[in-house]
Amino acid sequence: MKHITRFGIFMTLAVLLTGMLLIQGCSDSDVAPTSPNTDQALRTTGALNPAVREVMAIQERNTTALMATQDVIGTATTIDENGNPAILLLVTSEKAMGAMPADIDGVPVKILLTDPIVAMKGKPGGGGGGGGSVDHKALQTPPIQMGTSGGWHYDLANGYCCGGTLGSLIQVGGQLRILSNYHVFEADIVNGGNGRKATTGDPIVQPGLIDIGCNAASGQDVATLVVSHSIPNNNVDCSTATIISGMVDPSGAILEIGTLSSQTVAAYVGQNVKKSGRTTGLTRSSVSGLNATVSVSYEDECAGSTAFTKTYTGQIVIDNKGSKFLAGGDSGSLMVEDATSNPRAVGLLFAGSRSAAIANPIDEVLSFLGASMVGN
Repeated sequence: MKHITRFGIFMTLAVLLTGMLLIQGCSDSDVAPTSPNTDQALRTTGALNPAVREVMAIQERNTTALMATQDVIGTATTIDENGNPAILLLVTSEKAMGAMPADIDGVPVKILLTDPIVAMKGKPGGGGGGGGSVDHKALQTPPIQMGTSGGWHYDLANGYCCGGTLGSLIQVGGQLRILSNYHVFEADIVNGGNGRKATTGDPIVQPGLIDIGCNAASGQDVATLVVSHSIPNNNVDCSTATIISGMVDPSGAILEIGTLSSQTVAAYVGQNVKKSGRTTGLTRSSVSGLNATVSVSYEDECAGSTAFTKTYTGQIVIDNKGSKFLAGGDSGSLMVEDATSNPRAVGLLFAGSRSAAIANPIDEVLSFLGASMVGN
């Protein structure tokens, strides 16, 4: 999710826990909840479970027909209240809810009523309250940490300026780069309202223009853009920028999370996760769906027209009730497991609604970029 400001104006989830199903909601607390053994959970509510994989196959076979129904914008595989694999349907109207079956090929169906899923440039004052006492929108003293406000130096058009989150640090070859989203760093694809397009070598500013009165001179350039064109022809929404020497903490530390593990971990239903982002700060939630096929809308520049709608496959769905986990401006945040120290990366957050957040699986992002995580 990307944030936008006027120029010059400022399911209930089933979670496996020691063999029991408990309810885990979003939280801004800094106390890490207890989570099951990861390997066990991956074999129970993740893709390592043959029963989960079987439901994924059924979900995939039926997705085209389901999403041909008006107001059905996504499908995923989840776990129902009885601990059984189920199909999750994302719908945008009560009419569509009423038209959905109770089961598909014998697999139970769960339905989530949601707003449209968007790579969102949120309106001023919209979405989310901060987590913790750290100001994620503030100008940092270099070398800066990640999980902070930032974006394309020229992200101003049509009387608005935009921005998002500088999510994490990765290594590509011998370069240290900031990882964020395509629609945070390089979504300006028309000359349109500002007479320019995002280009390799353009500076990346911290904080983002939205937090410095749309005036880049009030911020600091911390990296230079490497255009990757991940959108629209690939299955990830990512972009990177090579750090400027001395401007970014080379350990890859993230505000309120600290340093990461250099390893990654797959998502599973009920997995406790957290993220550090520009708008809502440090927030926690849990994974509610795997293998999601979901349609996401994009604009062609800051405050521009809707350029296209892209359908992703294999995505992660996270509970986002009331935008408490992810809100406008949090786009580009890295989602990690909710571990106390050196957490492993799970996904790159990029889209959502007031009910659900969507993340690219981190291994797919790293593979696309030929990158690895910076961490211990």
